Amino acid sequence: PLLPVPTIERCVRELAPAAERANDRGGVRNLFEAAPAVRELARSPEVRAVAEAVLGPRCFAVHAILFDKTPDANWKVVWHQDLTIAVQARANLPGFVAWSEKEGVVHVQPPIELLERMLAIRIHLDDCTADNGPVRVLDGSHRSGRLSVEATDQWRAQHPAVDCVAERGAILAFRPLILHASSMARLPAHRRVIHFDFATDELPPPLEWHHRIA
Repeated sequence: PLLPVPTIERCVRELAPAAERANDRGGVRNLFEAAPAVRELARSPEVRAVAEAVLGPRCFAVHAILFDKTPDANWKVVWHQDLTIAVQARANLPGFVAWSEKEGVVHVQPPIELLERMLAIRIHLDDCTADNGPVRVLDGSHRSGRLSVEATDQWRAQHPAVDCVAERGAILAFRPLILHASSMARLPAHRRVIHFDFATDELPPPLEWHHRIA
């Protein structure tokens, strides 16, 4: 599906101040707090339709971040899985490990079963071509649980990488546990992507999601 042009343009407009401040870092965290349009986008029929097709009607958005590759912020991301979630505060519960803090927000690695029931949704605010560092995935790797360095190397050796190119307004969805990476852009220009994480599970008390946008 493609999002309407006015929706994309509103997001670009509202995110411009935050993106300008973070230009050399190539990204903005805590995006729900940066622009009302992002909260509305997470609730939009187009985005909800994708999330609900995989997770069901009770799912909700829990995280949003902006990625942007430019000549000043042209980075490479090594092969990895997304293993952390953002929560309100730390609570020592079984299965929740590797606590950290990113820009004032508490993060933790939850049990793998919770990650298996999540979905990443990316909204492309610009065309994303093979030349400007698209995300690359190893198809099917999300079905193998948490992967060690050795297992990651085996997946890379045995499976071809798929470049996820997309036009402006396109919606891309994948499981957080899929092995993914991106190369530096060969022709760096704006490659703005809003990355949402959706979940369907409530966290065990007293843990709470940092955001819960339904």
